[in-house]
Amino acid sequence: MPVLRDWELTLDADKVLWGQGADPAIIRGRRPKLVAAAEEVIERGRPLLAPVVLYQRIPVVGLRHERLVLAGGGTLFGSLIASHLAATSEVIVAVCTVGDGLANTISELFQTDPVQALAFEGLAAAAAEALGEAACRHFESVAAADGLKASIPLNPGMIGWPLEEGQKQIFSLIDASQIGVSLGPGSIMRPLKSLSLVVGLGRDIDRAGQSCDFCSMRDTCRYTDRS
Repeated sequence: MPVLRDWELTLDADKVLWGQGADPAIIRGRRPKLVAAAEEVIERGRPLLAPVVLYQRIPVVGLRHERLVLAGGGTLFGSLIASHLAATSEVIVAVCTVGDGLANTISELFQTDPVQALAFEGLAAAAAEALGEAACRHFESVAAADGLKASIPLNPGMIGWPLEEGQKQIFSLIDASQIGVSLGPGSIMRPLKSLSLVVGLGRDIDRAGQSCDFCSMRDTCRYTDRS
């Protein structure tokens, strides 16, 4: 399974603030100290990030009753899988993580400097999201090199693909322990700043919509209007 480690993640104060669950436009006007803290933790925390992506490219055998049958006997199933990956000839199954290098720093700071702790927490969240986006761009380029298109990324927990089912399916297809990621109770990954996804490859992929359209939190998510 390919392991990709050389990632240059694009991070800025706004992304760190989003990672904390804050709106940068509001924070910049009301609490400039939080902006300064976000800028500071990028420089302090970046060396502690260890972004890595493990993926497997698997041919598709066929679709049977909302179940995508894969070469080697594996399957992906659910209404979301059936609706978005029916036209695929292959899938890329991936797990991404930025590691747990910030975990101890965050834990210690919560006892002495909660503002800094939240800023580091935001950095870790922003880095994980940036890694996922970078990985998907890489998969699109891989597809294009073979004359294929890539679907939008599908993550366990989206509408039509329950978290527990989706995580178990992905972890049955890829040995995430190679990059130090495990699946714990409630299908929560460790380290926490990790994500899993599936991208379909094919010549007739329909990329209509975006991942947020199928998120189970789309009606309440504070990030919906983010540019």
